[in-house]
Amino acid sequence: MSVVDMLYTILIGPLQLVFEIIYSLANRLIDHPGLSIVVLSLLMNLLVLPLYKRADAMQEATRDIDQKLKNGVEHIKKTFSGDERMMILQTYYRQNNYKPTDALNGSVSLLLEIPFFMAAYNFLSHLEILHGASLGPIADLGAPDGLVQIGGFSINLLPILMTAINVISSSIYLKGFPAKMKVQLYAMAAFFLVFLYTSPSGLVFYWTLNNVFSLGKNLVYKLIASKKAYKVFDLKANGIFNTSKNDKMIILLGTIILTILLGVLIPSVLIASSPQEFIDVSYFYNPIYYVVNSLCLAVGTFFVWFRIFYWIANPFGKRVLEIVVWLLCVIALVNYFFFGTNLGIISSNLLYENGLVFAQKEVVSNYLILVIASIFAYLLIQKWSGFAKGGMITMIVALAWMSVLNFTNILPAVEEAEVMASNLSEEKPHFTLSEDGQNVVVIMLDRALGAYVPYLFNEKPELKKQYDGFTYYTNVLSYGIATNFGTPGLYGGYEYTPIEMNKRSDELLVTKHNESLKVMPVLFSENGYDVTVCDPSYANYQWIPDLSIYSEYPEIQTYIADGQFGDVSSKEQQIESRLRNFFCYSMMKVMPVSVQDIFYNNGNYNQIIQQDMMNYSGQIVQGTAVAESVSTSFMNAYNVLANLDYMTNVEDTSRNTFLMLTNNMTHEPMLLQEPEYKPSQYVDNTVFDAENMDRFMLDGVTLKMENPMQFSHYQTNMAALMLLGEWFDYLRENDVYDNTKIILVSDHGNYLEQCEKLKVMEGAPDVGVLSYYPLLMVKDFNSNEFTVSDEFMTNADVPTIATEKLIDNPINPFTKKQINNKEKNTHEQYVLVSSEVSINKNKGCTFLPGCWYAVKDDIWNDNNWRFIEEWTTMPSELQGQE
Repeated sequence: MSVVDMLYTILIGPLQLVFEIIYSLANRLIDHPGLSIVVLSLLMNLLVLPLYKRADAMQEATRDIDQKLKNGVEHIKKTFSGDERMMILQTYYRQNNYKPTDALNGSVSLLLEIPFFMAAYNFLSHLEILHGASLGPIADLGAPDGLVQIGGFSINLLPILMTAINVISSSIYLKGFPAKMKVQLYAMAAFFLVFLYTSPSGLVFYWTLNNVFSLGKNLVYKLIASKKAYKVFDLKANGIFNTSKNDKMIILLGTIILTILLGVLIPSVLIASSPQEFIDVSYFYNPIYYVVNSLCLAVGTFFVWFRIFYWIANPFGKRVLEIVVWLLCVIALVNYFFFGTNLGIISSNLLYENGLVFAQKEVVSNYLILVIASIFAYLLIQKWSGFAKGGMITMIVALAWMSVLNFTNILPAVEEAEVMASNLSEEKPHFTLSEDGQNVVVIMLDRALGAYVPYLFNEKPELKKQYDGFTYYTNVLSYGIATNFGTPGLYGGYEYTPIEMNKRSDELLVTKHNESLKVMPVLFSENGYDVTVCDPSYANYQWIPDLSIYSEYPEIQTYIADGQFGDVSSKEQQIESRLRNFFCYSMMKVMPVSVQDIFYNNGNYNQIIQQDMMNYSGQIVQGTAVAESVSTSFMNAYNVLANLDYMTNVEDTSRNTFLMLTNNMTHEPMLLQEPEYKPSQYVDNTVFDAENMDRFMLDGVTLKMENPMQFSHYQTNMAALMLLGEWFDYLRENDVYDNTKIILVSDHGNYLEQCEKLKVMEGAPDVGVLSYYPLLMVKDFNSNEFTVSDEFMTNADVPTIATEKLIDNPINPFTKKQINNKEKNTHEQYVLVSSEVSINKNKGCTFLPGCWYAVKDDIWNDNNWRFIEEWTTMPSELQGQE
């Protein structure tokens, strides 16, 4: 971020953001791009009216004092010369309480107009929603109006009308002004005519409306005896506010608090929760810049523009602003620290997985506490302002210290990611499959939903041919609803389920997690297999897998494949969106909870787009069938599966191979174009969905499809199976399908309210069985036909399945215990129900306390689920077991 960019963000950025938010809200209400410009102009003029009114007053005062001193100054200049003239002029100015810099007061209005014009120009000139939008005789607000056609030439009428109104308004305003001032304003009108003549008509229309408003304002000023009215208002106001003494320190401290809170603390808290989640090692961009950009916007909003308003305000206005900034601080701190603190998982695109929902009780209590806090704060600053300022200083120190602590978490993670990015091989990820040896492939599709498979195969019968030899398991259990709960058992076996990891309470979770990721690669490598590992989940408890956990095994080939086949333009778009939305996220978090959802705008944060919401991955969607743009996180993973044939080296050799690959495509769902199920910049499934809703009904069971999350998960799972099916065809073409054992598995499922919950017992937390039903499909060597099995399985069976008939008496290289699945049938399986899924928080020696269930035999039978205990790391019935 260059110095020029920072200055622009500080001075113009806040104004441009205000333009966008007002326009977005207006367009959402009236759904007309042209009329929304009218609302934008009206509201912006009303917002800055006090600013321009005070600027006009300062300009008038400057003109009056210039007139008063005119004769004296002329006499001095005529009588004296050189240094003597300068000394006498300075003395004369000082005797009349006039400073030469006061002359700038006469240009305040002009100086204020420049940044507002720049913000309006940059916003409206690039507003895509105006392209093709009409308003009255204007056919396209995104292009010059061309209203008058003469021969083969067109004349833009709107800029001429704008200038005419500007000249009339200026002539009324400038009556009695010196010629110098008239020349300035008329020259400015001419400049706008030339500069805006070929601009989009939407921008010119906006500026024309501003000139109409200015004309009306000048007429009102001339017709009404405003001075008396303002005196009456001031007298009334003095009964409410103590304006006898302004306190600049309140403004200074208040703007510092708001700047640190919104510009540094809130964005840094979010990034610190999972720093590497905001980094793409294939296109490295330091997430600290998101904080820097937020800080620039906060500095511009509070430290620059708020203080500009304060600087030009009269004594009463200054006191009002002091009260306002103090109350804003109190309200912001209360809202941020005490409300909306448990809203669920938020993505790296600043989108809540389950939306933004507040209970009515929280809304009411929020307003009640804000009213009480505001009354107390008002009395405090009016009666005991010294205590208020002391509290503000304390809060500044506290906010700054909390921000520093956040950066102590962010910086090391960013440095590690930067090292990973710099160490990425220019060579694309690849692996080898042997024509004559035995190949074992384990592909983990994060959060792939096993329950979807029958519906997917029913819609696409051709998948059965591609998945010839696979067995689909319908009765599969995962041990938690998050990657850190479900992955260790999947890769390491039954020694790494949550309950078993908690039993090893003297070892860090990250150590046990890394150990599980190494079990199969090391075991196969020790048995002579060529081993490749791609994107091991949470390696070293890093969002970006830390491949160094395999550094002591140089024979194991490791890659970060995610993002290596991605599109740079989509990555840049994601960065631009985050730069804007981080500050908007901060603004939302300090608002009353009833207003937060309006500002959140379904994850859009009031960006100007044709559609009305975003999905969890950041794709812009409308309803369940229409979407625009693509998700970068989805495409990073999608392109890996789409390039599996490119990554595959088939060799005429008898050496055995083992591949362990993780893919996050099913974890980052987005709407795809049906029936091809491919990503597209514009998706419209309206007709297809309307004609094919029966595909979600199978054997008397309907899979609920009512919202974008449900549709996008289904479509993404379909796309994953289709891409893998194409790769299986490639393996057949290269004669390595029959001699390859393939395991498709996921770490956990996702509930999505698509089936009934299991009601385990009265008073126990409800369990959505789809959350604990992962995908598991297995193809053995030389197997034929697609089959279905209802055998009780868990994803911790994977190491046993992978080594079966290949490695005699497989032993865990680290615990020296035998790898098998006998544990599954000797007792109930223990499932952890917890929402504490962050690896940055849940990283001690045991998983944080949660609820525990015992499950046996059939996950679909309510009677097979037993609620054991809640808020514990180890159920009491298991304590003492090893």
